[in-house]
Amino acid sequence: MNSPASLRVLYVDDDPDIREIARMALELDESMSVATADSGLQALSILRSSSHDLVILDVMMPNMDGPETLKKMRAEPPLASIPVVFMTAKA
Repeated sequence: MNSPASLRVLYVDDDPDIREIARMALELDESMSVATADSGLQALSILRSSSHDLVILDVMMPNMDGPETLKKMRAEPPLASIPVVFMTAKA
């Protein structure tokens, strides 16, 4: 029996392959519902229009990197308290 997703996660990464692998891996835990974004700008748009419990941000992205995205989130009261985890695939 499938349990309803209780943790809503937004995974943000500019690399489509990494984004898809991370989404699939996170969704192995049936308690998670995972949305994805390909940029900091898209992440902010998604966060403004739907509720999420956790954001996983790539550190290095073009145009608006992870730290800048976090800074903008913290400046908006509805987004300011969402926990953020930074991840990077830099080798």
